Amino acid sequence: MYVVFEDGSRQYRVSEGDRVQIDLRKNTDGEPLPVGSDLELNRVLLYANGNEVQIGSPVVAGMRVMAKVIEHTSTKTYIQKFRRRKNYRRRTGHRQPFLKVQIAHILLPGMDAPTRQDPIVQTPATDAPTQQDPIVEAPKTETPATETANA
Repeated sequence: MYVVFEDGSRQYRVSEGDRVQIDLRKNTDGEPLPVGSDLELNRVLLYANGNEVQIGSPVVAGMRVMAKVIEHTSTKTYIQKFRRRKNYRRRTGHRQPFLKVQIAHILLPGMDAPTRQDPIVQTPATDAPTQQDPIVEAPKTETPATETANA
């Protein structure tokens, strides 16, 4: 089962569990969506499940894709202009912010999103002793002492 949805004039083909990088979204405060928040994408253009295919005109009515924000990513591209023998060199950069999301659910028309039941992730304490391999020192070899001749 997969869907094709549109986001920011780009189309993505995804299934449940896929990770995809989409344009940055901001909440009402103007801040980027926090990691772990849910996101609903409702511009589904195509739904396919085996032989069952629904094509929207322009969108499939009632279809939604539920995603979870994993991290904020960005890529920096460099633009460099150069003209030989003219002493002309320009270098500029651009950093585009993205959201990396994981597709949680594909919801058909009339379906409700399942309740969120994330397992509690416990991180080990930093001051707790960790089991490491014991440090083994190489055996010391004794160099033979040279005998002094008492003649």
